[in-house]
Amino acid sequence: MSKISMQLPFGAVYFRKSNPPREDWARDYGVAAEDGLNVFRHWFMWSAIERKPGQYDWDEYDRQLDLAAENGMKTVIAELTHTVPDWAYRKFAHARQMKADGTALAATMGVSAATGGFANNGGGAGSLTLNCPEVKQAAGAFLEALAGRYKDHPGILGYDVWNECNYSPAVDYNPHTKAAFRVWLQEKYGDLDTLAAAWYRFSYAEWDDIEPPTQIAPYPECIDWLQFKRDNYYGQMQWRIDTIRGVDTKNLIVAHGVGGAIPDMASRGCDDWLAASKVEAYGYTWIQGRKGDQPWRSFYAADLNRAASRGKPFWHAERQGGPLWMQPQVVGRDKEDARAPEPEDIRAWTMTSFAGGARGVLNLRYRPLLDGPLFGAFGSYGMDGARTPRSDMASEIGKWANDPAQKPLLEAKPVKGDIGILVVPETQQWDYLLSHEGKYDTYAAAMWGAYRGFFDNGIQADWVHIDDIAQYDALYFPYPIMFTSAQAKIITDWVEQGGTLIAEACPGYFGDRGKVGVVQPNMGLDKLFGARETDVEFMPDIGDRIRFRLDGVETVGGGFLQAYQPEGGTPRASFTDGRIAIVENRFGKGRTMLVGTHPSVGYYRNSAPEGLKYFAECFAFTGKTQHTTSNNPHVQIRLHEAGDRRYLWIVNPTRAEQSGTLTLGGKAPKPGKAFWAGEHAGFDGTRFTVPPRDVLIVEI
Repeated sequence: MSKISMQLPFGAVYFRKSNPPREDWARDYGVAAEDGLNVFRHWFMWSAIERKPGQYDWDEYDRQLDLAAENGMKTVIAELTHTVPDWAYRKFAHARQMKADGTALAATMGVSAATGGFANNGGGAGSLTLNCPEVKQAAGAFLEALAGRYKDHPGILGYDVWNECNYSPAVDYNPHTKAAFRVWLQEKYGDLDTLAAAWYRFSYAEWDDIEPPTQIAPYPECIDWLQFKRDNYYGQMQWRIDTIRGVDTKNLIVAHGVGGAIPDMASRGCDDWLAASKVEAYGYTWIQGRKGDQPWRSFYAADLNRAASRGKPFWHAERQGGPLWMQPQVVGRDKEDARAPEPEDIRAWTMTSFAGGARGVLNLRYRPLLDGPLFGAFGSYGMDGARTPRSDMASEIGKWANDPAQKPLLEAKPVKGDIGILVVPETQQWDYLLSHEGKYDTYAAAMWGAYRGFFDNGIQADWVHIDDIAQYDALYFPYPIMFTSAQAKIITDWVEQGGTLIAEACPGYFGDRGKVGVVQPNMGLDKLFGARETDVEFMPDIGDRIRFRLDGVETVGGGFLQAYQPEGGTPRASFTDGRIAIVENRFGKGRTMLVGTHPSVGYYRNSAPEGLKYFAECFAFTGKTQHTTSNNPHVQIRLHEAGDRRYLWIVNPTRAEQSGTLTLGGKAPKPGKAFWAGEHAGFDGTRFTVPPRDVLIVEI
């Protein structure tokens, strides 16, 4: 990170008024500095600072930055303009965000800080709408005062401008937001007649006749509402950046999401690509206690954020360091499933993030909160701030990461994946609208199932946004049911120029504005795939009954079924009832394979060996050689490069020692210096051994 003096940011979230107690601050900073922590992030809550209009209480926050400077640490100021002062909630009652039924959001106590001024509205939008000029002016004055006060402080590193980038799917129907929606529509469509044709609503007399849709259903107006909300909230993110930059032109601007782009980009606005594009460094909250401790999930989070950051530095902005009590995400799970982490878990999670390319880690609590529903949660240090075995492990890693000996290792980045998984935002938007009534989770199951299918084969799959496909030569499209004609052309041109595409059933079945094509595949894609649809079945609730035979192996499908008649392509596999299930085709300089169901969904549901073999066959279709291969599926191997220097990260997330053999590009590498090697760890160029919940890092 160009604006950061330390080799690697390593620290924690510390002050969330009113925790920890003030009498412990000086001691805690001293301990943190001794333990190798170099960054604290604090919540600068509008509701806690501007106690009366224009009257700011900076005392406790001044002390945080002073202590940072005294202890050689740096501060990330997390601006929380979405925590609304109680006086502002009263004064700007006309600007309260609303649900579709007209209910205004209440000003509530915070979950992650037992402080008033919050709202049940995601990570970056409070109870008041910034579409109201008066609210924007008041919030902007707070941001200007904040940046003006701290921009030259020796303890500052920068600003986090959106905590966990997301918003509620239930809002906002406030009149100010409705007015902003109408302006957005005018800019998109130009006149009411054009809008009427697009929306199939033919009786608008004035722009004020337009109301945002209150239903979640597959109609063009609902697509526009989702896209407006994304543009609106991310426009407010840009406004916060611009406001701070108007005062402070030199310090770092960051933000962090929740690694939520795959399930929640459409509904909750978790667009990690868009968020990362606006800041200098991006991050992610990922808490195994909430998400589950399966190894693929931890790698997914790092891989997603590496993709979204598009070469920018990114960090694990909130990593779990302690237990999680009594929250709904942990109910019914085993104690060992991240409910009460051990030091070895801290090591495995942190090193997994580094292996995925993160170049910074902050624990989401230095020490636990003492009140509120998240009391006792997540801290590496004890309730009283005392060291624990978990904090000792974090300290060991932090000191190691900032040792100059690790500089060349940490300058290296993960190599491009063996294959890409194609992400098209419009596909997810449409599935959210199409599947909402039936409560189907087909999209997320397909995307995660494809990732797991390659992951479990030891194949590195990158998440690839539609805008970035030129950087890849092989792509897997798990659930391609809807995209635009412009995107269909992008994909077709990419294949024609030499790309290899494997697409699951119903590619572009729904085209522009969600309209079904009368010829399938739609939008001219029948030529791309060399096949025409003969039958289609949309029955995702019984999609697990779909079976096809590929190379003699019967594999479970999922989602939908689409059978084909070859139109220049070559049949490769059939459903068990004899209908053609897979067609291969050559198109221009490239190749395609069209698969008439969603095996990714099947693999996500059952993780069957046949599904694993299917994904291995898909990779074989690309004709490529894996970066690394191993005979032990319990470890994950990542190759990092910087110039002519290369490093192997061999991650063992299990509770048992793991050994095996590996090759690099089909050949045995020559090992060099070991940068991290626990007891009994080793690699002789062919065989490796890695201790439980540990990593072996070797230059080759």
